[in-house]
Parts: sequence; structure tokens; C-alpha cells
Amino acid sequence: MTLANSKFGTSQPVKRREDTRFLTGDGRYLDDTTPDGALFAFVFRSSVAHADITELDISDAETSDGVHLVLTADSFEAAGGANKMAASINTNRDGSKGAAPLRPILATGRVRFVGEAIAMIVADSLEQAKDAAELIGFDYDDLDVHMDVAAGGPAIHPEAPDNVAYDWGIGDADKTEAAFKTAAFTTKVEIDDNRIIANSIEPRGCWASVEDGRLHMEYSGQGVWGLKGSLASTLGIDKEDVHVTTPDVGGGFGMKAFDYPEYFMVALAARKLNRPVRWQADRTESMLTDNAGRDLISTAELAFDKDHKITAYRVNAVSNMGAYNSGFAQFIQSDLASKVLMGVYDVQAAYFSNQGIYTNTTQVDAYRGAGRPEAIYVLERAIDYAARELGVDALELRRKNFIPADQFPYTSVTGELYDVGDFHKVLKRTEVEADMAGFAARKEGSAQNGKLRGLGVCYYIESILGSPDETANIEFTDTGRVNLYVGTQSNGQGHETVYTQMLHEYTGIDPDLIDIIQGDSDRIATGGGTGGSRSVTTQGTANKAVADKTIETFRPFVAEQLGVPEVAFEDGAFRAEGSNTVMTLIEAADAARAEGREDLLSISASTTLPGRSYPNGCHVAEVEIDADTGVTEVVKYTVVDDFGVLMNPMMAEGQVHGGVVQGIGQAISEHVVYDDDGQLLTATFMDYGMPRAADMPMIDFHSEPVPSTANVLGMKGCGEAGTVGALAAVANAALDAMWERGVRKADMPFTPQRVWQMLRDA
Repeated sequence: MTLANSKFGTSQPVKRREDTRFLTGDGRYLDDTTPDGALFAFVFRSSVAHADITELDISDAETSDGVHLVLTADSFEAAGGANKMAASINTNRDGSKGAAPLRPILATGRVRFVGEAIAMIVADSLEQAKDAAELIGFDYDDLDVHMDVAAGGPAIHPEAPDNVAYDWGIGDADKTEAAFKTAAFTTKVEIDDNRIIANSIEPRGCWASVEDGRLHMEYSGQGVWGLKGSLASTLGIDKEDVHVTTPDVGGGFGMKAFDYPEYFMVALAARKLNRPVRWQADRTESMLTDNAGRDLISTAELAFDKDHKITAYRVNAVSNMGAYNSGFAQFIQSDLASKVLMGVYDVQAAYFSNQGIYTNTTQVDAYRGAGRPEAIYVLERAIDYAARELGVDALELRRKNFIPADQFPYTSVTGELYDVGDFHKVLKRTEVEADMAGFAARKEGSAQNGKLRGLGVCYYIESILGSPDETANIEFTDTGRVNLYVGTQSNGQGHETVYTQMLHEYTGIDPDLIDIIQGDSDRIATGGGTGGSRSVTTQGTANKAVADKTIETFRPFVAEQLGVPEVAFEDGAFRAEGSNTVMTLIEAADAARAEGREDLLSISASTTLPGRSYPNGCHVAEVEIDADTGVTEVVKYTVVDDFGVLMNPMMAEGQVHGGVVQGIGQAISEHVVYDDDGQLLTATFMDYGMPRAADMPMIDFHSEPVPSTANVLGMKGCGEAGTVGALAAVANAALDAMWERGVRKADMPFTPQRVWQMLRDA
């Protein structure tokens, strides 16, 4: 009998249980689960950014050695399916809907970006499929290419005049304009947010087979239920005839949350051939076709009264959509960004407008933070810039404008209900932990070594997104083990560990007996998948609900077994009142099975959160710049976060570390570059500046929690917060270092050549 032990329960720094199998080669990733004998798929892609297709001859490819099938756009129509991808469409400021041009699975008539899929070859080997692709006759008439993130230019879609995907706005424009007209001071700054590629360690991939007439798709993704529905509707088959699973996933970061054309091609090929078919992207293929992140230009304006209180905020942003609408792209840098538009500041006059622009590039969609990093980056850069123009301390300017702790719950200017927060407390702790008082001495030390040193601050707030609904199911197996079925999907975050901790604490079940089951649309009826840092709050709440329901469901049965009127549940076991007689849940399940009480062996619960949680915190970065070479290094980094109640402090810190590294990567080295013809110049790791361990500082993490009131556990999501805070902290530090040299505009990435040029121009 094992009772609950606080060592393995919630809020304890339990080591990740899944790491043992990952580090010993027992992880089961997509390549490990592919059926024996699966055929290989290779995608023939456009080599040009914009052209009309004048010839597509697949006859030689079809008869090439080892080739079983060549799919083109016509294949979907012939199979009774639809050659089109779905996407969510925004609502414009005038009430009309955003542009919704057809995005084909396989190009029909025209190609619109380098890497767009034109055909898929299925063969016995990957080499044979690639050889057959060389035999495809593809000819085209070049069209003018549109690369500017601005309205106008060569038309990409007739449905989108001036290449405008949507024209969105929120706030009170008249009220904001009036505040600017009466302001004592105003500031204005243009801020670029560079495009990056997610580059998950495991590239995208999938395989499909037909089993007993049902389509089985396994893919490296962030949830199974959305793809299940998409496959059914696109291929014209019954939803119940589709089974989607996900094995271990080597990173997602939002990029793997969406449907991609290859999934539908592979599914169609498996159905036509009645053979398993596999597809796995290589790195360059991923860089050409994965949904990219960020890529927008914003103009931010702040209005102040004579006491430097912010009276109004106005932002106009232009976002690059790429060539087509991706799954949620029209909402990322508009609606989702607006959730944290005003950040942690008490301002009720604001207006935010955002246009999405089509260009002849790869699609842009959610990347770790999905709109919130973009919004906080603009706001915190603007606050810092305003402090310089006003000649005031940047921390004091923030303090003066913080939402006071006694004003929570607080409704933001864009309608978000912030449940709790104490920003003054977090900032005060940050000053101490970052040793901001000692910065002047560190700056002098850097100067003696010929380096420019700068300090940058970002105070961020996050809005946890995704569906508030989630389910959980506890199943007692006949082997004595317990399955916990969850609706989220780990991409490396450590869900197995945290969910096991929860179930152990709430029920007393030995952690070694608990198995977490995820990513299977047959075994789990519904789920919200993973994204928007929702997992620990939504799934955690469902886990608590199903644990409580299990205890209450078993309570009368256990009382009957123990021969007492009622039992209490404490310290991980049922206890007869006034007695030392106890029964654990495992023992109760064994007794239930012996008596044929199958109704007790599988118990489910569903929950809906009443509101979002709002993690927040302060990041402080210090950088050193070599003015002669432009080399910029982040040399000190401090984070103080309010994540509410932490389920596992060690793993929360790990999530922050990962997010900060991705933020530093974008700020210092990562940058997608296209030439004027739409050719991707950063399509390998030889050209794309991925951050290395040697580029990273030690990251000092601290927790200053204010428990959330939006869920029973007091939690706030932490998965994306590191990235949300890192961008502005590093960028503000870089500008701080270069300010004394006359630099007044400094945009990411701070690569040596760009920094050297900034200093030279100044």
C-alpha cells in the first residue's frame, strides 16, 4: 500500500519521468512508429515564387522504377475530395470578412511561393521517388513577385485587392485621438519584428495506412481531433472512419498545431494504394514550407499627461501573411495580440489597427506566444523609448502606470478580465535579483574592456489561450496500473511528469503505477490539444475534477467493503472513521473488479474554465557589444515570474529557460532572408543563425506567485512566457548599449553586421 507522499506531489521539483526513455533511446517518435514496408512519399515543389503553370507532365515519372503513384491537383477531385486547405477568416473594421482565396493542397494553375507543393510521388524508396521527381515536366510563365509588407504591388490573389488579407481594428479611435490632441507629451517609434522559422528538432512528418476500411494517420503534431475532422471533410469520408494518433513529438512551438498539405496527400495516397505511405520533411524542406513566425512592422505612439501618466496608446501594424492564409494566421497578430495590447498599464484610451498583407513567401502563423510576444515587444519597446525621450527612469515610468494591485479584477481596454496581479511586488523583487544597483559598475568594467554594455527591461503579461474545455478519464486496468487519459499533447514539455504528480497528490496512487495516455482520437473522444500555454491550467483542472469524482464515486462502495456507514479520504486512502482500517484506490478498484463493478473502473470528467489566467513577470537583460566588430552578447539575464501556483518549479524554470533562449535567438541571430525574386536565402543551418549553447547566458529564474482565481488550482500557464518577455528585454538592452554612440533606432536581429552598421551610421 502506497499513500500520498509530498515528495512526489504537486509544487515539488520532481525530475521528468519521460527523460529516462528519451535519453536511453526508448522514445517513440514518428520515424520509430512507421509501419514496416511503408512506401516513401516525396513532394515535387515550385522552384519559383510566382508563376502561371503552363506544363505539368507526370507521364515519365509515373513509369519510373519503383513508382506506385503520382498525385496532382486533379487527383483530389478524381477521388471525390477537395483540393483545398481550410483557414479561419478575420472580420474587417468595416464588418466585412477578410480575404479567403483558395489555398490548394497541390498547386493548380499557379504557384505563389518557393516550396509550394505541385505533385507527390510515392515509390518503394525515397531515392526512387526523388529520381522520378526529376522526370516531371514542369514549365511556367514568370509573374511579378510581391515581397514588400505593404499594400499594393503585383497582385497575388484576385480576391485580395492590393494584396490585403484583412484590415482589422479594436479600441476607440476617436477617444484615443482626443487624448493625443490634449496630451502634454507624445512619442512615436517604428518597430520591426523579424521573421523566424520554428526549426523544431524533429521536422514535420506523417504516415497513413488503411486498416479494416478506416484511415489511420499518425503525425508529429499538437493535437489529433482537428486533423481528424479536416481529413474527413477534405477526403469526403465519414469522420468515424478516421483515426489520428500522435507519438512522442520532438518540439512544436505552435508551428505543428496546423494542418499542412502533405497530411492530405499522404492520406489520399494510402487510400488509393491500400498501402502504408510515409513522408518526412528534411531540414531545408521544413524551412521552405513550415509556417514561419512574427514578421510585422508596427508604428507605436504614446500620449502622456504632465505627470507622465499614459493617457492613450495607438498602434498601427502591418503583418506579413505569406502567400496564403494559414490556419489561424489572420487572428495571430490582430485579435490575439490585442489580448495584451496595453500590457500591465492602466490606460483606457487605445486603438490598435492591423493589416495583413499577402506576399510571395511561405505562410506565417503562430510561433511560441502567438501574437502576445508581438504585442508586448511593441509596447515595451515603446515604453522604453518614451522614457528616453521624456528623460525619466524607465522603471519609474512603468511603476507610475502599473495597474494597482487593489484594482483587480481589472478589465483592460480591449476587454480582457485580468483576475489578479501585483506588478509592483514583482518589479521590486526583480530590481534586487538582477542587482540593478550594481549595473553602473558592471558598465564601467565593460568599458575598460572596450565593450559597450546596456541594460534592458521588459515587464510582460500573457493571456492564456485555446479552448477552456478539457476532459480527463481515469481507468483502472486489470494489471493493477492506472491510465490517465488527457486531451492535451506533449511536445516535450514534460506533461507525463506533471500530470502524474497531480494524480498522485489527489488520489494517493503510486506514481510508478500511473500511465499518461494522450494523442489518440479513438481512445480519447475529445480534447483541446496543446497551444497557448493552456495545458497545465485546462488539463490540470480536468485532472483535479476526475480525481475528485473518482474518490466520491468509490466512497459508498468502500464504506460497504469496510462495513461502515461512511469513510473519509485522507493521506491518499479511504479511512473508516474512528478506525485504523484503510483502503487505497488501487485496493478499492481490485475489489470492484472482483465484484463485477465495471462502472467503477473507468471514470471521466469534463471541465470548463471560467476565465483565462494571466501570467506576468519582469525580464532584465544585459548585453555587451564590441563596437569594432558589432558582436553582441547577452551576458546576464534575470527573470522574476508570477505563474501562480507552480505544479513543478524545476520544470517551470526549464520552460522559462527554453522560451528565453528562443527569444534571444530571434533577438540576436535568427532572421529569415528572401531575395527580390522570393528565393529563400536562409534555407539551411549554414545560413540561418540558430542560437547555440555558447551564445546563452546563465538564466536566473525566480518565482513571485499571485495565485490565479480563474481555476481551482491557482495556476497560470508558463510555456510561452519566456519568449514573450525576452524579445524586448534584449532589444532594449542593445539600444541602451548603443544610445551613447548616437543610435536611436535599433531593430532585431542584432547580428554583427547589422550592429556594426547601426554604430557606423550613427
